[in-house]
Amino acid sequence: MPARTTLALMTATAALIAGPVLSAHASTDTRAAAPAQQQSAYAGQARAAGLSDHQAGQLQRRVDEALAREPGARQISANTLSTAGGTLTVAIPGRTETRDLASPDTALACNNGHLCITDGRGYTYDYYRCGSYDFDGIGDGTFNNNQTSGTRARFYNYDGSERWSNVAKSTGTASWSPVYHIRPC
Repeated sequence: MPARTTLALMTATAALIAGPVLSAHASTDTRAAAPAQQQSAYAGQARAAGLSDHQAGQLQRRVDEALAREPGARQISANTLSTAGGTLTVAIPGRTETRDLASPDTALACNNGHLCITDGRGYTYDYYRCGSYDFDGIGDGTFNNNQTSGTRARFYNYDGSERWSNVAKSTGTASWSPVYHIRPC
């Protein structure tokens, strides 16, 4: 049997064996797969930040879950997504403080002009674009309305009615589970 035919047969056999496993995973992953080069860079960021392979895998699963919930989001570092309103950074499994692993020695800051929220699962949302956004925060957490003084951030119920609002500059705590939409400014 020629080498090409043998190789093609081996590849087809491997695809048949792996197919059910891969298709089950692919059906739950709603984002386009990141190029291998980007995934390798993200894995390198996780290793450079001191994560084990197991922790890096857990982190990527959490990032994948966030990508599935955030339409149009794209992964820009090992644990940060670019979203319609700004960014979403996922905490490393087992830690409460959130840091972007692209620069792990620098704590996240809520820059001037931003509305920042950390929810109960360790997701930090940084809104710096005005607009109306769906929100999927869970549990109790904090907010920092560091926008221009007097700017009102609005938080909405499931039915679109306003739940509460906050005027910048202000910080506090909130229960995020009942908040379904946010209008930062």
